[in-house]
Amino acid sequence: MYRLFIFILVVAVSLLQHGAAQAHLYGATGAGFEGGFVHPFSGLDHMLAMVAVGLWAAQRGGKALWVVPGAFIFVMVLGGLAGFLGLHLPFVETGIAASLMVLGLLVAFALPLHVAAMAAVVGLFAFFHGHAHGTELPEAASPAAYAGGFVLATAALHAFGVGTGLLLKRPGGQIAVRLSGAAIALVGLFFVFGA
Repeated sequence: MYRLFIFILVVAVSLLQHGAAQAHLYGATGAGFEGGFVHPFSGLDHMLAMVAVGLWAAQRGGKALWVVPGAFIFVMVLGGLAGFLGLHLPFVETGIAASLMVLGLLVAFALPLHVAAMAAVVGLFAFFHGHAHGTELPEAASPAAYAGGFVLATAALHAFGVGTGLLLKRPGGQIAVRLSGAAIALVGLFFVFGA
């Protein structure tokens, strides 16, 4: 019943030793589709934020199951384009770390916002995530292929969060989902203040 919480906690603790927002410290030099697909799984910040989006959407159910992850992906692509074009965005890493804290807390408290409000919240953070990775694209050998792989991996992480949230709809399972949200928020807190 608490396996998801324990899994996220163990992964988070084991990866914290690599430092905050590690996915954005290394460029995407020479990357193509495969590099873009693998990259979201190499950064704890992006991985946990994507899972949190899926978990939160599953808690709401209905249209949120596709609108919330879809909004994240759409705005992430816009942020990526802004980063690729060299548009400056301050506090990108702080925005990404804050996304973990906020999304984790939204899952922990199972906050039932209107679907449009949920899409707006995840969209705000998606722009930061996209911008961070968009700034890496000029170094890549194939920016379009890299971006395609990155978007597909992000969608897969959303789907994992949604699927896990739906599988754990029973009361005991929802406790595990909410505890997982709390663990994600704690990782975000570390990224903001512990780096």
